[in-house]
Amino acid sequence: MEEKKKEIPAPSACEERWTEIEYLPAWSEEFYDVYTAKKFGKWVMLKTLRKEFRDDPAYQAMIDKEFDVRYNLSHPNIVMINDYEDVPGLGRCIITDDVYGKSLRNLLDENALSDKHYEQLKTRLPLALEYIQLNHLAHHPVRPETIIFTENIGNLKLIDVGFDQKTRLSHADTGDDLVSYGNLMREVLKKTGRHDPAMARIAERAARGGFRDVQELILALSGRSVTKFYLAAAIFMVVLLAVALWLSLSVQGK
Repeated sequence: MEEKKKEIPAPSACEERWTEIEYLPAWSEEFYDVYTAKKFGKWVMLKTLRKEFRDDPAYQAMIDKEFDVRYNLSHPNIVMINDYEDVPGLGRCIITDDVYGKSLRNLLDENALSDKHYEQLKTRLPLALEYIQLNHLAHHPVRPETIIFTENIGNLKLIDVGFDQKTRLSHADTGDDLVSYGNLMREVLKKTGRHDPAMARIAERAARGGFRDVQELILALSGRSVTKFYLAAAIFMVVLLAVALWLSLSVQGK
């Protein structure tokens, strides 16, 4: 468990809405501080502008936009936003589900990455990236620091998934995700010493920009290829047309 520090007392004894607000220094971002807290007794996470940016209209607009972009997202491996409100002592906060746990960076540093963690990096993380791209979300590169495995169940959650929503993503935008994934998995393999030749080949290919899109990456990770997929589809269509032709000739012959 990551160390919790800087406890902020409730402003008054009658303030029961927010309790046990604690700062999470390891989770903080360039412009944001992150906290864990209880809202009416339920654990949640809080993301708020750092004090030096809190009164700046430009940064206020930035956190407003991030809330708007992420509020309607729904994916099992992406941190869900629940609300956006003023919290005593912190100001305006994005409120998310509680995903307290350890980051991939912590697990790598502690040599504590389990087989379950590893399998989720191979299967669930690419699907989360696909979801982000389908929703045209501009976001920072995926890093070990932005991948959290929840404390009790160990589920993978992305915590930094979008600061803007575009009409469409450029090829460079989508390609950057694949390169980031390749670099991340290369680091995982190197630091854990895992012997996974297939994953090593995929990670190297992704890191050098060798995949056309995230769907091709997902096919490769599942042991399939685009060529095999289209070949199977072509064979299916030929068989379907043959059956249709046979049925048509049978009807005409009656």
